Amino acid sequence: MKTIYLYGTEGCHLCEMAMELCQQSPLIENDELVYRDIIDDPLWLERYKLTIPVIEVEGQQQVLGWPFDLQQLNEFINGNN
Repeated sequence: MKTIYLYGTEGCHLCEMAMELCQQSPLIENDELVYRDIIDDPLWLERYKLTIPVIEVEGQQQVLGWPFDLQQLNEFINGNN
């Protein structure tokens, strides 16, 4: 089981759309998805403030930035990016 991190922030409608895609993905179980508000960590804020929502998969070096669809999300999770 790998952890999927969704970086976003409150009031971000694109982040809400990304969360919906994550919930639709058959590759992500609820206990694998962790939402990280970029306001909670200065490093996350600096790194992602202009690119949220962003998906990170534990163990992968690359991240998936918006825009993405369900197929792109699933391919990224499988490591086919």
